[in-house]
Amino acid sequence: MNESDIRAALAPFGLETRLDGVHVQDGLVQVSLLSSRAEAAGLEPLRRDIEAALRALPGVRSASVVLTAATKPAAPAAPDSLLPGVKTIIAVASGKGGVGKSTVAVNLAVALAQSGLKTGLLDADIYGPSVPRMLGTAAQPEVRQGRIQPLTAWGLTLMSMGFLVPEDKALVWRGPMVMGAINQMLGQVDWGTLDVLVVDMPPGTGDAQLTLAQKAKPHGAVIVSTPQDISLLDARRGIKMFEQVNVPILGIIENMSYYACPHCGHHAEIFGHGGARAEAMRLGVPFLGEIPLERAIRESGDAGAPITAAAPESETAAAFRALAAQLRETLHI
Repeated sequence: MNESDIRAALAPFGLETRLDGVHVQDGLVQVSLLSSRAEAAGLEPLRRDIEAALRALPGVRSASVVLTAATKPAAPAAPDSLLPGVKTIIAVASGKGGVGKSTVAVNLAVALAQSGLKTGLLDADIYGPSVPRMLGTAAQPEVRQGRIQPLTAWGLTLMSMGFLVPEDKALVWRGPMVMGAINQMLGQVDWGTLDVLVVDMPPGTGDAQLTLAQKAKPHGAVIVSTPQDISLLDARRGIKMFEQVNVPILGIIENMSYYACPHCGHHAEIFGHGGARAEAMRLGVPFLGEIPLERAIRESGDAGAPITAAAPESETAAAFRALAAQLRETLHI
């Protein structure tokens, strides 16, 4: 099963003007269809029919059809930007903590690097930096000619407050100190030339988030949520914050979408299921896919080897690669 086969299977649906992208890998298929916010609800039955048809094809293990808004190509960074060598910036955010935002940011960044892009990852969660542990590196960055030299791991260029303070030290900082740290990681780090920088945003919608949105000027934001209503409520606030600072919403991803038993493969919907897809349709933003609640994700993160690198043949790694491919198409990277 390849892209040509999928496009041939889509032909009867008459999608010539809507088909925005097809990604096929390891039996996983992801199709992107162009849709305005006003059209999204009306296209939902068609989206389900296409998914069903694709899943019936031999060799297809899973198929997902997502509705995406037409997005202009990412503009080059302005000359006065704090990150003049970075072509595209993607913010990964959530309205609340505990939804696996950092896990998504880390694995998305690794997947983008695996696709051949020169990729950076900025862990901007000042109070709870987790990137050093999740990527298995804890060295202290060097300073050369007044510029902080980022670290590297798993093909990524990295910076995190966790590299600058001991892991067990609590940062009891007021707002101005947090703003200063964010400005330092943006403007005083020698990021060099990058195709894409993934920013792991701090949870919430306060001063730190607004500073990052205004200073880093992301080309788009990915919102991470779990399926239950309380998480989706906070995700809406995150979306509204980015809309207020004119950062396009690239879509919502449902993390911990279901529990996949490592022994029998049974799926249990511990936190419910499908809430993020329904919320994306309600808000008229793209739904980017589902990531399971899987023990291997936790184990690989604790071990400092993200699952996209530690188990690249797994379905979860393939889901992150499909997410990376979709964002590349949307942002024309």
